[in-house]
Parts: sequence; C-alpha cells; structure tokens
Amino acid sequence: MSLSPRKSLPLPVTGGRPELRGDVPPSSGWRWAWLMQAPHRLAFALAMLVLVAAGLWWGLVQWDRFTGHLGLRYAVSPTLTHAAVMSLGFVPLFFAGFLFTAGPKWLAVEAPTARQLLPALLLQLGGWWLWLAGAHLHALMAVAGLALAGLGLLLMYARFWRLLLRSPAPDRLHAKVVAFAGAVGVLSLAGLLLAMPAGRLDLGMALVRGGLWGFVVVTYVAVAHRMIPFFTSSAVPMIEVWRPFWVLWALLAMVAMEWLSVWAEWAGWPSGREWMLVRGLLELAAGSVILWLAFAWGLVQSLRIRLLAMLHLGFVWLGLSFVLAGLSQLLGLRTGMPLLGLGALHAMTMGFLGSLLLAMVTRVSCGHSGRLLVADTLVWALFWVLQLAVVLRIVAVLLPEPTAVTALSALLWVLVCTLWGARLLGWYGRPRVDGRPG
Repeated sequence: MSLSPRKSLPLPVTGGRPELRGDVPPSSGWRWAWLMQAPHRLAFALAMLVLVAAGLWWGLVQWDRFTGHLGLRYAVSPTLTHAAVMSLGFVPLFFAGFLFTAGPKWLAVEAPTARQLLPALLLQLGGWWLWLAGAHLHALMAVAGLALAGLGLLLMYARFWRLLLRSPAPDRLHAKVVAFAGAVGVLSLAGLLLAMPAGRLDLGMALVRGGLWGFVVVTYVAVAHRMIPFFTSSAVPMIEVWRPFWVLWALLAMVAMEWLSVWAEWAGWPSGREWMLVRGLLELAAGSVILWLAFAWGLVQSLRIRLLAMLHLGFVWLGLSFVLAGLSQLLGLRTGMPLLGLGALHAMTMGFLGSLLLAMVTRVSCGHSGRLLVADTLVWALFWVLQLAVVLRIVAVLLPEPTAVTALSALLWVLVCTLWGARLLGWYGRPRVDGRPG
C-alpha cells in the first residue's frame, strides 16, 4: 500500500463551505466534519462517547460501594441503570457502524451517508447520557432519556429494514437475522420505557436481559458466523471458509433457549430442581458444541495472528459462558439456587461481547483509516487486561465479600475502554493516513 501523496484535486463546494477531501495530510487536526465522511466514523465515535461515559459512571459506582467516599444517591436502581446502558446503550451504536458499512455490501445496495444517520445516532447518544444523569437526578429524566434512545434505535433499524427490503442479493439470511434482532431490541426498549413509570424493576430487568439475548447476542452470533470463518481463511490460507447454515441455526437455537429462560425465570415457571437439572445439562451441551466450533473455525491456527486471535478467543468466551451457566445450575441443585449466575453472565457480556467488540471495531477502524490490519502492542495489551477483568468478575461471585474484586474488575474495564476509546476517537476525527477518501 503506497503512502505517497496523491495529486491534489479541487475542493467541491457546498453551501459556500469547502468539503473535506480524502487527500488531506494525516497531520490535519481533529475535526467534527471528518466524522461525516463515513457511517462507521460517526457511529463508532458516538458509541465510544457512550461506552466511556458508561464505564466511568460504573467505575464511580463500584468505587463508592467499596469506599463509601462519594455518597452517591440514586433515583433509579443502579443495577438496572448499569444493565440497560451496558446491554442496549453503546452496543447498538457500534452495530450502526457495521450495518451501514458492511451491510450495504452484503445486500448490494447503496449505503446511506453519515449525515442521513446523524439524527438516529444523536438521539441514542443524548438519550443514554440523559439516562445516566437521570439515574441520580430524577427518574423522569431517565425515562425521557430512554424514550430518546428508543426513538433513535427505531429510526436506525427502520433504515436498515429499508435497505434489506430493497436488496436484490440472493443471500440475505444474515441480514434478515440482524434486522429481526433489531426489532427485538426496539421492543425491549419500548417495554422498559413502559415498565419504568410503573416501578416494575423485575420486569425492567427481564426486558433488558431479554434484549441482551434476543437482540445483542443474536446480532453477534449472526455476524460471527459470517465473518470469523471469512477473516480466518483470508489470514490463514490453509483454512477454508466453513459456515454451513445449520451451524447458524444451531447457535441461534442456543441463544433462543437463554432468551426463553429469562422469561421463564421472570414468570416463575418452570422452576424447581428438575428444571435446574434440565437447563444445566442443556447449557453444558450448548457450551460444548460452541467450544468445538471454536476449534473447527481455526482457534489454534489463529493464535499466531494477534487480531485474529482476539476474534477467536472472544468467541471461546461464548462457549465458556454456557458451560459456566450449566455448572451454575448443577452446582446449585443442593440449595435450589444457581451458584455462578452473574459469573456466567459476565463471561458472556465482558468476555464474548467485549472481546469481539474490541477485535472487530479495531479491525474495521484500522482498515478504513488506511492502517495495517494488525493489533499493535497497545491493543494487544488492552485485550489481555480485558481478559483479566473478566476472570476477576467471575471469581468475585465465589467470594463471601466480592466488593473489592468487583470494583477492581470495573476499574480495569474503565481503563481498557478509556484508552481504546481515546485512541480511536482520534482516528475518526482525522483523515485516513493513506490519503484515500472515506
């Protein structure tokens, strides 16, 4: 890839102001206008702003729980606040960067511009910031924030559905799965918006966890099924692309089982040790299949290439989360209560979702900024700090007094998100290093 300067071209003029061009030197200062050059720039930048804000907020909450020095007061349950913003807050904004960059290529349709996406994405940014502020100031402020975020998500997926319906592509299965998952996400936020004024914390948590499995995890699974084998075969020629559709359906069935379990648990039926035994065995079987799939997709061969290894190791966490969930049910048979519930959940959220997010966003950001598709020393170090944070969060559930370890895990998460987010935000607001547009 050549880094030599390109011949200068006249600047197009719109409304009396020159538009940014792709051959501006990389030394140009950070400018908001560069976020408008491509959907992924805008979506990822706003996602980072929610991610960092949510991480810093949760770090403060954990620090206050550990020390009591801050004296924080809450208008909304911090558990619900945390669950909602971590599951349904920054993740859909990252999805937007992928859906309107890779999605149009999958569907063979014209991609929308960043400016067309701006209202939907800004509504989500403002909504989730308001949600965090309202958690301390007033519940109505939090509800208003949720309404804005829900409207933004609705507009975002309405646009993706229009792309899907216009598509002439013969293979639209992955895009259809993603679109239906988006509908689940919109409905989950709408339900949470209704549950909040009614004071139904139990229903609110079920809606968030249902949205996590039915929206976020379904989207991840669909994208992983399409992209991990492709990335692996591109980097390791000896491995062929292997992604039969039955594998996707099997993964979706496993996720559907967890989604149904959320609502079964909320409804209180089925319950008892018999259900714990059945659920535990099913989850252990599902975890074993996913771990087998990780090896079938080239886990061992990927370990020589950092960025690829991050993708594969992140996928391993999905299998481990099912195994931990199954063990949680079986080890809790004596007491009638799952033993490792939050540990299994965080293996999935921090381990699977977090690791793949770090790997995929880094890959797209490198490729679309003219950089090499590599995980450099900083990204590789942050990846392993994240793994430590996941392990600590799982260990914390086994401790009689988990506050200190939980706080340490949260602070490591904040460290990863802040350093990673600051770096990539710097990229999004500057031109590509190779001088190309986009």
